Amino acid sequence: MDVVHGVDALRPDHGRLFVVVGVFDGLHLGHRYLLEHLVAHAGARDARPTVITFDHHPDEILTGAAPPLLIDPGERLERLAGAGVSVTVVQHFDAALRTTPYDAFVGRIRSRVDLAGFLMTPDAAFGFERRGTPERLAELGQAVGFDVVVVEPFTLDGRTVSSSAIRAAIARGDLATAATLLGRPVSLRAIVTGQDPDGLAELGFPLPVALPPDGRYRALADGEEGRLHVRDGGAAFTPPPATVQVTIDVVEPDVAATRAVQVHDPGKPATIRRS
Repeated sequence: MDVVHGVDALRPDHGRLFVVVGVFDGLHLGHRYLLEHLVAHAGARDARPTVITFDHHPDEILTGAAPPLLIDPGERLERLAGAGVSVTVVQHFDAALRTTPYDAFVGRIRSRVDLAGFLMTPDAAFGFERRGTPERLAELGQAVGFDVVVVEPFTLDGRTVSSSAIRAAIARGDLATAATLLGRPVSLRAIVTGQDPDGLAELGFPLPVALPPDGRYRALADGEEGRLHVRDGGAAFTPPPATVQVTIDVVEPDVAATRAVQVHDPGKPATIRRS
């Protein structure tokens, strides 16, 4: 997969491109469904399936606060490549891009490569004030010569799968629901920064990541079973992973550890203190 840093770095030799624009945080089931359509429609147009994503979450500029990430940017690229994406453009999102009209942004792409078209969902939009809706892109495409394909969003049991729903499930400790929507266990990629006095491997995250509530969780670190300790907005792992960078799949809450700290007062319901 070719990784291009910004649409202005696209070149004619990148080929004919069929594009979807999005954050793709988490690469969940909805994203995988969208990428399947991207690959199929690109192939039908003799084009390369292409994703335009961003170097950080646009909400950092749009609202002043970005949500915690579901996936490390490096892992996101790996999963995009595994889904059949041929070109990924990592676009810097700043105040200038925020105020760029959709047609100007499309023009920057078309001036550099042969643009076959865009894949969108009905509620998708990009450009200044999100004016680049499927309808407006289709009008522009008809005028200058590219296609717009609109597919319905992916649903699971009647509900739309979204990154925000997965973040909410992780935040309340519902890892089973998060894993169902992701299509895999909750995954964290971290740097081992040292060991604390208890011998736990302290973990650091280059960017804010979605962590479950404070507690202990059964997890796999690069395939080795252990325990993730979440506390005070940070995390540690035991036994210490052997590598500096580690990928942790969070399997489930450590039920045995939770039961060990149950407290029962006579006449009151049992309560659980998170370890």
